[in-house]
Amino acid sequence: MIVPVAIALTVGLLGWAYQALKPPPPKICGSPGGPPVTSPRVKLSDGRHLAYREFGVPKEEAKHKIIVVHGFDSSKDLSLPFAQELIEELSIYFLFFDRAGYGESDPYPSRSVKSEAFDIQELADKLQIGSKFYVIGISMGAYPVWGCLKYIPHRLSGASLVVPFVHYWWPCVPANLSRESLSTLPVSDQWAFRVAHYAPWLFHWWMTQKFFPSLSVLCGNTSVFSRTDLEMLKKVSEAPSVGQEKITQQGHHESLYRDILAGYAKWEFDPSELKNPFPDNEGSFHIWRGCEDKIIPYKLNRYIAEKLPWIHYHEVPGYGHLLFLESHLCDAILKALLLRE
Repeated sequence: MIVPVAIALTVGLLGWAYQALKPPPPKICGSPGGPPVTSPRVKLSDGRHLAYREFGVPKEEAKHKIIVVHGFDSSKDLSLPFAQELIEELSIYFLFFDRAGYGESDPYPSRSVKSEAFDIQELADKLQIGSKFYVIGISMGAYPVWGCLKYIPHRLSGASLVVPFVHYWWPCVPANLSRESLSTLPVSDQWAFRVAHYAPWLFHWWMTQKFFPSLSVLCGNTSVFSRTDLEMLKKVSEAPSVGQEKITQQGHHESLYRDILAGYAKWEFDPSELKNPFPDNEGSFHIWRGCEDKIIPYKLNRYIAEKLPWIHYHEVPGYGHLLFLESHLCDAILKALLLRE
């Protein structure tokens, strides 16, 4: 009797583990039972679709064309408070898009730093915005821009990283500095990022289990926000939210979890090995961070900026992770990128 019972328990445990580790199937937009397609989309060469939103002056008239890469738990409907007068004065066309798995863009199980860069390139080509364009990556949207610097630097007119994501296992960063930076985060976040990096097959279970907290920003932990962040969140909450309900409509795993897995996977390159994409000063690359940012430790971005002297590094006193919601700072980011002021 003991052997059959042991076998039954083992099979049952393995079955439970398989179900717990296996992500649910995505609810793909436009598929039977899936969310409807309500935004314009382009079809990529691999058959996937990317949803996009255009803003600013018409692309046929624009002098500057900027692709904006949204961050974690965000989408193409991100509203950045650029001054309309500045947009018209500098003749700027903006292209926002849902990254793979977010909003109305198809999921991509093989999502990576490289795939995100080539998604940006193909989106630009499908919409015929020209051979060169600017990119602005916000928070988690920084790793696709690092990918652009590595894989498609010849397509860039300039680039900006705003409150950018950092990888705690970049080979170029001294191990003690990475450990110190990681230790400044809430313990739950430290473990979430460790699991994503070292045991990606376990990550879906980790993010859905109820034994331990998983990620601060998803658990409603406001301690990770600075005073100015909380003020901005209050201000934003008072305005109508456009598209917020669509962000994770295809599944949390396909949008949020795969985003973290792609960012914290082992990269094919080290940022410190990148060459200046603008050797003749025909463009510029910027990093912007708030001095009160508690979500992204400052030391790693500062270290990368010191290693690559062609980076224009900006630290903004008095602001935290949500500095991109401040209108005068958005205008400063544009002017630095386009006019190099």
